[in-house]
Amino acid sequence: MIRLAIRNLFQNRTRLMISVGGVALALMLILSLDGIVRWIQTRVAAYIDASEADIWVAQSGVRNMHMASSSLPSERALEVGRVEGVDSVTPILYLTNVVVAGEERTIAYIIGLPEEAQAGRPWIVSAGRGDPGPGGAVIDQGIAEASGIGLGDRVELLGADFEVVGLSGGTTSLTNSIAFISSHDFARLRASPDTVSFLLVRVVAGESPEQVARRIENRVEGVTAQTREEFSAQERKVVRDMSTDLVTIMNSVGFLIGLAVMGLTVYTATLSRRAEYGVLKALGARNRDLYLSVGVQALASVALGLAAGLAFTLLLAGIVPRIVSNLGLEVSLESLGKVAIASLIFAGTAALLPIRQIRGLDPAVVFRGK
Repeated sequence: MIRLAIRNLFQNRTRLMISVGGVALALMLILSLDGIVRWIQTRVAAYIDASEADIWVAQSGVRNMHMASSSLPSERALEVGRVEGVDSVTPILYLTNVVVAGEERTIAYIIGLPEEAQAGRPWIVSAGRGDPGPGGAVIDQGIAEASGIGLGDRVELLGADFEVVGLSGGTTSLTNSIAFISSHDFARLRASPDTVSFLLVRVVAGESPEQVARRIENRVEGVTAQTREEFSAQERKVVRDMSTDLVTIMNSVGFLIGLAVMGLTVYTATLSRRAEYGVLKALGARNRDLYLSVGVQALASVALGLAAGLAFTLLLAGIVPRIVSNLGLEVSLESLGKVAIASLIFAGTAALLPIRQIRGLDPAVVFRGK
């Protein structure tokens, strides 16, 4: 029966292509959308992940950067520095604002860095220097190229002009970029010399960041301390929560497309072979043998569709960043697991639809052409 199923599957190439193409389209839609959201999550959390801080300390109750506001008295840096296990503390200032570069206006995280910062600096410097210094700014290379800006040119940040002294890499995403200026300039423009946004803590070698974070919360008033991994996870969660409705809708559309294509294809294929199945029944084939044949066809079609959908998605993942510089796709094992489960549902549902036709098939009626 398995050999018969494979033969029947490839006998009608047009039907096979429709089936495989429909499943591939559905799975590619699911994989691509998940890949885009995951890429955005990675880029939004990129500064945290690359900060070289073991612990992020924020205002009490603040657990992420994106769409959040944290303000701490400057003296909190000294208090945190005295906690056992802390090696260094880097206070940074942070605000979401706009970078005006030439004719381009880009939403950006503006980071105010102190001199000789131990953490939180640009992690990839493609040109110039990573320390902005007084009156200087480090902006994303992609933003600079898009606006025709280079080293020595001027950009506007927080309503003031800055000289571009460095270009950074990996600091832009679909939603925003990151720009760095000195803490002194940031505080002067925002008239907030006595406050900082976050404290980036590095622990002594051999110390547990989790334990040091708990000590900081217990000994320093009005702060929330999280390890870098915890803080990054919260940042990704914000993006994930914001995109949940869209992802659910698009995944549902993809799922329904795949389900409809597979169901109709297998059902019509079964109807077109009523005479053949009638002959097999007359020769002694049992209903379960015919169910197996239909199931193998459905499973093989879905497997081909899964392979094609994955191949097209990986192709897109390589092409999209070349076309859109601030967009990409990340295909994860979690996404592959999701489409694998969807594929099994496609195959199972498609195999169940023709059962009534097979069960009620009477060889005598088929032979009379009814």
